[in-house]
Amino acid sequence: MKEFKKTLLIDLDGVLNTYHGDYNNDFIPPIRDGAKELLEKLYLEYEIKLFTSRNKLLACKWIIENDLDKFITDVTSEKQPAFLYIDDRAISFNGNYSKLFEDIKNFKVWYSA
Repeated sequence: MKEFKKTLLIDLDGVLNTYHGDYNNDFIPPIRDGAKELLEKLYLEYEIKLFTSRNKLLACKWIIENDLDKFITDVTSEKQPAFLYIDDRAISFNGNYSKLFEDIKNFKVWYSA
């Protein structure tokens, strides 16, 4: 019987690559230092899917060029069921709407903080 792995949905821009807000439709920035090693560790325990609004073929090409295709099982632009979502543009809801409102008002992407 195949072992069930929980799914992680990981964003491309700003998480796995060196994107800093300078979006180019035809170019995906280089892989971030340590990203491949992280995926290699995660792959042992999780199914990894790449989440991106970019062109799927371009994203798949980037995955292959960076030798990540053995770790990433799918590329999607849709929020799919997952154990965790890893994204540079996300806020974790802790049950407090007042805190959430403040977090939204004060939100800054890590690379522009």
